[in-house]
Amino acid sequence: MAIDSTAAASASTQLGMQDLLKVLLAQLTNQNPLKPMENQDFIGQIAQFSSLEQSRQTYAKLDQLVTLQSTLQSVGLIGKTVDAQSPTGSITGTVTALSLASGTPTLSIRTSSGSVVNDVSLGSVSAIR
Repeated sequence: MAIDSTAAASASTQLGMQDLLKVLLAQLTNQNPLKPMENQDFIGQIAQFSSLEQSRQTYAKLDQLVTLQSTLQSVGLIGKTVDAQSPTGSITGTVTALSLASGTPTLSIRTSSGSVVNDVSLGSVSAIR
């Protein structure tokens, strides 16, 4: 028996704003005519849906802001001497280039021996001189 990954399962079970509005419409359509939904309840649900959508948009914008901030911070490192951890060990050198190919900034560092270490993540930089 195969088990789906959590990421795949959560992506397929997320509800969007359209889905929530469909649920609200179904509630209105199938409500008891002798006991209709109270106006306050209806307005409260619409306010919750609106708040949820605003929260989702805010999260998306904050995520973009963090990515942009990380990129701008990386640009400032070009030409500076840094200490960083690489897969081969601790390195010290000058940042010579910045790559955004993977969506996250990676640095190229030229060591004192002249060798260039590529794909050093910004998080692996331990000191800036």
